[in-house]
Amino acid sequence: MQPSTRYMSQDAVATEQQRFMMRVYNWMTAGLILTGGMALYIANNEFMINLIFGNKAVPFILMIVQIGLVFWLAGWVERMSASQATGVFMLYSGLMGLTLSSIFLVYSTASVAWTFFVTAGTFGSLSLFGYVTKKDLSGMGQFLFMGLVGLILCYIANMFVQSASFSFALNVIGILIFAGLTVYDTQKIKQMNIIGNEGTDEDTKEAIRGALTLYLDFINLFLHLLRFMGNER
Repeated sequence: MQPSTRYMSQDAVATEQQRFMMRVYNWMTAGLILTGGMALYIANNEFMINLIFGNKAVPFILMIVQIGLVFWLAGWVERMSASQATGVFMLYSGLMGLTLSSIFLVYSTASVAWTFFVTAGTFGSLSLFGYVTKKDLSGMGQFLFMGLVGLILCYIANMFVQSASFSFALNVIGILIFAGLTVYDTQKIKQMNIIGNEGTDEDTKEAIRGALTLYLDFINLFLHLLRFMGNER
């Protein structure tokens, strides 16, 4: 049970929230480093490229496994041990690196690097706003979720239509949606911190669940920005 914060000073609560969010960001960063490192390794390994992308079934299988891991971690993290939650998150990050290695085949390395730095700056600014704002952003959640579902359905429809102008519009909408989700999710994660859990397995699992959420926001924001500003080979 969460201890009452009634007798805690605002400074003490703020310090605890900062500590928790730093754990979230640290785990998110670890996941991104693993993803980036794996993607670079695969992109520079011809055998692995042929193994993964030489068979159309492999990327599809990877996608299914990744979706399964996300739902497993998000829905069952409370029943896992801290080490299990950590393992699932890092496994997901590594598999994402296998999938994202394909961007180095489509876009120039300089373009990918530049977009990453732009994404990092944009994400950092948005997440900071979500952390410090006093405005309740809970009302954004349902709107953004509906927008995300609509975006996914439109992407599926565009697979058959294959309209360049429609793709451009969807990409811009995707940037706006994941920018909004970054702000909303940061505030939500900050508020879900349980005061007094510092150093426990529960604290680690809460941080990993938060890290997964922000990791997904970052990756999707990066991919939409890359499609928008990236230079294809």
